[in-house]
Amino acid sequence: MRVLFLCEIDDPRVGSSTRQMYQHARCLVADGHAVRVLSCVRSKEEAGQVNIEGVEVTRVWSDYPVRFRAWRSLHNKAIDGPLEALLGEWKPDVVHAHLIHTHIGYHALTQAARSGAAVVFTAHDVMTFCYQKLTCFHGGEEHGGTQNDVVARLGKCVPCQRLRFRPGRNARIRDVLQRDVHRLTVVSDALGEVLRANDLRVDRTVHNALALNGAVDPEVKSTFQTRYDLNGKLVMGLGGRLHKQKGVGKLLEMLKVLQPRFGNLRLLLMGKRDVYDREFKQRAQELGVQRMVVGTGWLEGDELAAAYSSCDVFVTPSLCFDTFGLVNLEAMQHGVPVVATSMGGSREVVLDGETGFIANPFDVPAYADRIATLLADPDLCLRMGRAGRERLESHFGIERLHAEFLEEYEAAREAQRIGSSR
Repeated sequence: MRVLFLCEIDDPRVGSSTRQMYQHARCLVADGHAVRVLSCVRSKEEAGQVNIEGVEVTRVWSDYPVRFRAWRSLHNKAIDGPLEALLGEWKPDVVHAHLIHTHIGYHALTQAARSGAAVVFTAHDVMTFCYQKLTCFHGGEEHGGTQNDVVARLGKCVPCQRLRFRPGRNARIRDVLQRDVHRLTVVSDALGEVLRANDLRVDRTVHNALALNGAVDPEVKSTFQTRYDLNGKLVMGLGGRLHKQKGVGKLLEMLKVLQPRFGNLRLLLMGKRDVYDREFKQRAQELGVQRMVVGTGWLEGDELAAAYSSCDVFVTPSLCFDTFGLVNLEAMQHGVPVVATSMGGSREVVLDGETGFIANPFDVPAYADRIATLLADPDLCLRMGRAGRERLESHFGIERLHAEFLEEYEAAREAQRIGSSR
């Protein structure tokens, strides 16, 4: 079987979803299947054929102002020719679309279906009905993040997007998904519920997964801890993109609550340092917690593993709808308990009271109390961390995801055969 992945980001160091795609690709190749990827780059010089982690990748150039995304994502003509050539020359049996909402675009699904391939679309986010991260559903500070208004409508979307609002966008996407996609999967039940609430079809939840790595090199970990002065400290970790909607500001407020009780606590920020300095450092100084913040910059490989394993607690206090949170799994892999957001699908990963806690990040004292419960009890940290690692091994291994997608590919091929015979 030949499987063509569509994914705008091809660098596994950048996104967790992309790393997972390559891990899945290795499983497919090990089973004797052939895999290729079509991705996008914003520099003409980077376009062409490359090999990434043993997978042949076709890079297509596409660059336009993101304010036009609601238009160009429906049909980006820059993709048409290269995708048509790849479909015609390689003739994939299955086209599996992951991240396509900016450059590859939804018309690529139509092209894939017309080529005779079975088409599988995996929704990793809410971009099928929302123009950005879903941030308006919970009511914000006024309602303490307790509302659940997830349905897109003019009264919400026009004031939010203004001139970026594109009438008919969501209906067009819905029509393409219904007509040209043979199987539509989501990464969490929570995301599935939200898509269905917006009249989008969902066939199955295939939870995200992780390929388990070996133990962290003790020497690398020791060097990392010494470099960032973490020896003898309690460490709370936050990873990924540092953004307001990821709860960084709220986490700084929590740090202030925790400071009197845990003076040796350090917040390890595993993300781009310039973003923190530009958007959050001043707030940390105002709260008097800047000395407790340790910024590492962007990490990968052994250093990233060392960072996770250096944490006593990991937190994901997202204020937006967090569809799954692969970083939860990455922390669990290293036996670290997680205090995760109540917004979205994290509760399907982190079992409240067993592998960590689920809390509302708008309630700063309550969220901070969950963190404190772990920091004050090393034995509890150890038990929950071990339970998290066991849950990862039993429910979220890459082999499970691989098996479930093989089922989806067969279901898609059968649906394609039935459709083409009519």
